[in-house]
Order: sequence, then C-alpha cells, then structure tokens
Amino acid sequence: MRANLTRRSLSLVRNLGILAHVDAGKTTVTERVLFLTGAVHKRGEVHDGTTVTDFDPQERKRGITIFAAAVSCDWAGHRLNLIDTPGHVDFSAEVERALRVLDGAVAVFDAVAGVEPQSEAVWRLADRYGVPRIAFVNKMDRTGADLDAAVESIRQRLHAVPLAVQLPIGSEGEFEGVVDLVRMRALTWADGTMAEGVVPEALADEAGRRRRRLEEAVAERHAAALEEFAERSQLSAETLGAALRDLTASGEVVVVLCGAAYKDRGIEPLLDAVVDYLPSPLDRSDADPEQPLAALVFKVQATGTGRLTFVRLYSGTLRKGDSVLDVGAGRTERVGRILRVQADRHSEVDQAVAGDIVALVGPKHAVTGATLAAPEAPVLLESSGSGSGEPVVSVAVEADRNADTGRLAAALARAVEEDPSLSVRTDPETGQTLLSGLGELHLEVAVEKIRQEKEIAVTVGRPQVALREAVVSGVTGFVYRHVKQEGGSGQWAHVVLEVSPLTDTLGATGFTFESRVTGGRVPREYIRAVEAGCRDALTTGPLAGHPVTGLRVVLLDGATHVKDSSEMAFRTAGLMGLRAALRASTLTVLEPVAELTVTTPDDTVGTVLGDLAARRGRVTDSTSRGTTAVVTATIPLAQVFGYATRLRSRTQGRGAFTMRSAGYAPVAGG
Repeated sequence: MRANLTRRSLSLVRNLGILAHVDAGKTTVTERVLFLTGAVHKRGEVHDGTTVTDFDPQERKRGITIFAAAVSCDWAGHRLNLIDTPGHVDFSAEVERALRVLDGAVAVFDAVAGVEPQSEAVWRLADRYGVPRIAFVNKMDRTGADLDAAVESIRQRLHAVPLAVQLPIGSEGEFEGVVDLVRMRALTWADGTMAEGVVPEALADEAGRRRRRLEEAVAERHAAALEEFAERSQLSAETLGAALRDLTASGEVVVVLCGAAYKDRGIEPLLDAVVDYLPSPLDRSDADPEQPLAALVFKVQATGTGRLTFVRLYSGTLRKGDSVLDVGAGRTERVGRILRVQADRHSEVDQAVAGDIVALVGPKHAVTGATLAAPEAPVLLESSGSGSGEPVVSVAVEADRNADTGRLAAALARAVEEDPSLSVRTDPETGQTLLSGLGELHLEVAVEKIRQEKEIAVTVGRPQVALREAVVSGVTGFVYRHVKQEGGSGQWAHVVLEVSPLTDTLGATGFTFESRVTGGRVPREYIRAVEAGCRDALTTGPLAGHPVTGLRVVLLDGATHVKDSSEMAFRTAGLMGLRAALRASTLTVLEPVAELTVTTPDDTVGTVLGDLAARRGRVTDSTSRGTTAVVTATIPLAQVFGYATRLRSRTQGRGAFTMRSAGYAPVAGG
C-alpha cells in the first residue's frame, strides 16, 4: 500500500524548466507562475530588480538571467519543481546542466520575433536530452504580435510539429484572452483575474475550423484518437487531452499556448497545460523511493552560509544525516541538511524521495556531474558532459595586491567548481593566470562575482580567443620508430600512422582514432597506449602551439620487440609519431566564429553592413519586419568584443544584437 501511495505522489510531481532566448519573457513568466501558485505574495518585475529567480545582484543590475534558479510551488494538487534558465548564449552550459535533470520544459517565444537564435540553441539541447516540451508564445500584446507566424517559425526553424490549442481573442494592444480549443471555451482576463465564458460569436467559425484541424492532426498520430475520430468524426475533450499528453511525452508534437505574461494573461492555462501534458518522474524513469539511492549533482553553489549541492534523485530516499557515496571519486560524504529551494530562500525538510530536486548542505567535494549513491549499492549515472563546448575566450587576471594572490587563486578554483564551463590555467610563456569561458559576458560575470563576494581587487586583460590548429591535408603510411636504450630494460615501439582531416568541412572539431592493425602485430593494450599518446600530442600544434582539433588518426601497422616493448614505449611513439606526422602535414589556424543576428532600423542598415564587413563579417541573411531590418552574419568571435558599444553609437541606441556559437573557421590568411 505504501508503494502505491508513493507512486501516486510521484505522479503529481512535475520537474520542468523554462527555456527561451534572452528577453523573450521567461523570467516574467516564472514570476507570474510563482504569484498565481501562492509561492510569493507580490509580483516581481525584471525592470525593477525585484524578481525571485533573478536574485543575484548582477542579474538584477543587467536585467538578464545568468544562473539557473530552482523554485517549488503547487498547482491543482501537483508539486512543480521549476528551474528558470539563462537565455544568453554565454550561459548555455548552465541550461544544459539543468536539462539533464528535467522531465519537461516550457519553451517561451516572443510573439513578434518567433524563434530566435538562442531559443533554437536551447531547443537543440532539449532534443539531445529527449526533454518533452510545450510552447508559450508570449508578448501577444506587442505591436506586430502574430501567433500563426510564431507557430510557423517553430515548424520551419525547429523542425517540430507545433499544435496550437488556443486562438487569441483580440490582437496586439487589444489582446484580452484566448479560446481554449480543447474545451471550446473563452478565457479572458480583466485586472489580472481570469474569467471563463462562451466562445465569442465573431470567433465561433474560426475556432470551429481550428478545432477540426487540431483533431485531424492528433488523429493522424495517435491510435486511440484515430479510432474515436473514425467512429464519431470528432474527438471528445478528454480523448483529445489524453492524446496530446501522449504525443507530447513522445516528442511527436509540441502543444502551443499564448499569452501576455507581463499583463497576467495566459498563465493559468499554461499551468494547466504543464499538469495535463508534461510528464511526471514516473513517466520519464523508473523512479522508486524503495530502491537504493541514486542522485545526480547538477549544480554547486557557494553562498554566504556555506556550500549548496543541488541534486535530482532518480531512485531511493535521502534522509538528513545519511552518508552517501560519491561514486566517481570513491569518497563518502555526509548530508547534514536537505533544503527545498525557493531561489535564494530555502526551507528545510527531513527527507527527499525519487523524483525530487533539492539542495544539500554537507557534501564538501562533490562536483557538477557527480553521482551520489547508497554506499552499499553504487551506481554511476550519466552526466551532462562538458556543457556546451570548450571555452573559447580567455582573459588574464591578477590581483592588484600581492597579498591577495593566494585568495584570488582560491576564488578562481571555487568559480570553476561552481561552473565547469570555466577553466583556469597558467600561461607557460608569460606566467599569467588565464581565465577561460564561453564568451565575453561569461567572463565579466565570473570576475565581477569574485570582486563582489570575495572583495578582491582584480585587474583583467583584454579578451583573447582560443585558437586551434587543423590539418588541411595529411599524410599516410607515416613511419615512426621509438628506440631508447639506457641500460636495463629499453623502450622500443614501431607505428605506422595515417593522418587526415576529420571531415571534408574545414573548421570541424573533435578527434577520432582507429586501428587497422591485423594479425595481432600490435597487442590491444599497446593500441590503447598509442591512442593515449596521440591525444597527448593534440595539446600543442606545430604551427603556433595551439591545440589541434578536427583530426582523424588511423594506426595502419606496427611492430613490437620481444623484450623492450611496453605500454609506455607505445604511448611515447603515439605522442612523438603524431607530432612528427603533423609537421609533415599541411595545417591551418582556426578561430572561433559566431552567428550574429542584428536588429536595426531601416535607415541604419547600410552603416551596420559596412561595420560588419570591416569586422570580417559575412552576411548570410537579411529580412525586413516593418521599419526594422534583421541582418544575420557570421563573424570572428574576436571581432565581437566591444561590438555592443559600437552598434549603439552607429544606430543612435536603436540597434541590438544577439549571437550564438558557430564553431570554428580558418583565420584569414592563416
């Protein structure tokens, strides 16, 4: 009986994220959700710096979400564990770490802009982790708002099957509500209060046509709905709702709703849709509180009162005072307290069960991606990996006072612990400490946090991009023999290598290794050693010492010595042999590039295009939206530094831009 009750309680949990492009309004949506569910008693506003989830001083100062914030609330008898994620490209790794532990998501889109670059990027991340989504088209009260255009952009740019379950009542400044096409009712808002009524006569025919199209689209994809549709030529609200839930969970369709969050319109039906269509932990995994503990660490945060370790429980029950095993590190940690999180506010609970998202006080060493398990039943969960790619921008950082050098080193180490998409290293030539991250803003935020929280005066150098080296044309049949004899056992290894670009497209990143050795001429353990040596060689390229990427290496043949061959000898042969093969190949230097989407008034387009050309930008698209032009261009990341200030000055403050990573491309003349 207890297990049945527990499973029922898990069916009433929704672990979801709010995903969007920056400025689409997802933090405002989150604030309205918290207010309507009674989690807060006053609406927070981004422009006032009073939001619950954007509680960090930098978030309030900049007016954007930087750190994923977890909150819990209740709606219609269900517990919603909600994570408000960043929308800026520099913090996409934070989004990816959150997606790893979510069961569903709400993707927020601007009703005027539709799908924007970063909303497309986070959508692809959700695809990677198989996270079911519903869509909320926000800002329906804006001039130029168009639900149908936004839905079509979801279809075209995201290659999804969007099914709108609402029809707007009124448009732009006259937007006052929606027709619920599932239950065929009108929902309107006045003074923030929702009222239910009959479908307005002027919209009855259009609502009927859209309901019919919705039924047909669902019946095409759902067996039970098709059976009822064939018998009755229509679907009941119950059958339609159940089919939409199944199709959402499988990822076959995306339910689309609309509203204007800032004016408190559309949030109640959005919450109903979260409950009705998004999966519970039971739907996504075999969550069982009676099984041994298995939890994944997805965020580590240092606070003024100590270290918080955020976890998602996939099985088992965790109680205050329990000892848990950090499986990857082989270390046991003690859980002192378990906290239910409300952004920067917490309430203590005695236990957490499978399906819960909570913060732990006590673990001192567990890092992002670690698995915490019952010591007697260790299991390793798949982590989210490295986030959203390697760091591409670096700055030199040093303490203004020599006395603070040690404190700065400790602060940088803590920053990397909290955010694994940052890295710190010492430049071997200059001795400078280099902080690397995913973008200029990413590094600005990290340094400013150290200044504010640790009260350390820091000097920061000009940003530098992370260059790479890549093979344009390689070599095959390259022979390298490693022989070393200095008394006693020697080292002897013989390898034959083929080196080539990873793909036909110059600018691809990554590394693959393959063995074509036959007849056991090189034992398997030595082949693994050759691969390890090749990976060692990738750290320094022959052109200018940059890491090598986009490389394919094949071990064609080799030979061993009866006494002097060893794994160390073959690892050294892999290292030195690949370095020699690269020197014999033709290489080029790659630089990180970004896709810029610039929005500017028509009368400044020429100026913007000229400036992009001067920055080695390549325009790939240009469209008009009324009196506004949208220009898309690929540009070297190094040329984006300081671009915001330049764009404002050239457009009299009316231009704006967003960007996303576009990989690597050869340096001009490189």
